[in-house]
Amino acid sequence: MEDGLQMRAAVLEEFGKPLVVQDVDLADPAAGEVLVRLVACGVCHTDMYTASGVDPSGYSPTVLGHEGAGVVEALGEGVESVSVGDHVVTLFSPQCRECEHCRSPKTNLCLAIREQQNLGHLPDGTTRLSRDVEPMRHFMGTSAFAEYTVIPAIALAKVSPDAPLEHAALFSCGLSTGLGAAMYTAKVEAGSTCVVFGAGMVGLGAVAGARLQGAERIICVDLAEDRLELARGQGATDTWTGGPDVVERVLEETRGFGADYTFEATGLVAVMAQAVEAARMGWGLCTVAGVAGKGETLDVVPRLLITGRRVCGSSFGGVKGRDQVPELVQRALDGDIDVAPFISHRITLDEVNRGFELMEAQDGIRSVIDF
Repeated sequence: MEDGLQMRAAVLEEFGKPLVVQDVDLADPAAGEVLVRLVACGVCHTDMYTASGVDPSGYSPTVLGHEGAGVVEALGEGVESVSVGDHVVTLFSPQCRECEHCRSPKTNLCLAIREQQNLGHLPDGTTRLSRDVEPMRHFMGTSAFAEYTVIPAIALAKVSPDAPLEHAALFSCGLSTGLGAAMYTAKVEAGSTCVVFGAGMVGLGAVAGARLQGAERIICVDLAEDRLELARGQGATDTWTGGPDVVERVLEETRGFGADYTFEATGLVAVMAQAVEAARMGWGLCTVAGVAGKGETLDVVPRLLITGRRVCGSSFGGVKGRDQVPELVQRALDGDIDVAPFISHRITLDEVNRGFELMEAQDGIRSVIDF
């Protein structure tokens, strides 16, 4: 390899096996691409989902990781949206600003590079990652479990240099997904009652988003007391232990009507059903942000819908990444969002598999790899 660099990266060699940290080659950025030196990367459930082999769209070998933040090191031809030295957050959900979806305020699902990204390629259909001259595929367009990454410029959000990069990283997936579900997808109204099912990263983000929108009552439901304690810190007015009686309890506390907004952030279809049932008759909106397992279905009694409840999904919280991630990061800098409690463990790249173990054990909210 004439150009590019060699770096350490965590490679998914085989599904269901630990990641292998090793040297891989990274070519220089092509037109429209950017070389980023990673400073921090969160270990997210989606990485584990793919590594386990249950994700039907997964592939190997690949460098996992998508919750990254770092510093721009070099620009490919024609890149004007970022400059060398800028602090950036990686976006698995890019924003080209030109496709039909980017031009619409109704969605954040950019179409520009979707097809190639799903195949593990950069937009031109090739890859910058290789090992012994054998090409290796990228993951979610980001491959951030590595010292460096080459990424399309439209998949980078430029954030304030004042924001600690280990905090900014969390806005590249989990935290923005939760905040956005409340702020941009559901557009929670002031004075409303919200119920958030699940107090992981996404659920806690939804609690904070509901608070920022001025919700009067925010009920957070989870099985773990330590997570419910974190939910209180993010603005939950009530914290309940989950179970089969939650829907009944929501109805009892809302004069039999249900909550104005419910959010599902567990990925469990039984909990999704509870979130639908707990939504208010007449105008209740249930927002599903959790990712269910392959082949699972959600059963909804049609009468619930006919009496005015709505169900919607939210990908990356409806956040248009390049425009809105910097705004959310700024709100954290302004003191509106408390990011520090989400970081439960700091690990090295070599300890990446420990990040998965901590997640399996539900130990803390986020392990962040510190480069």
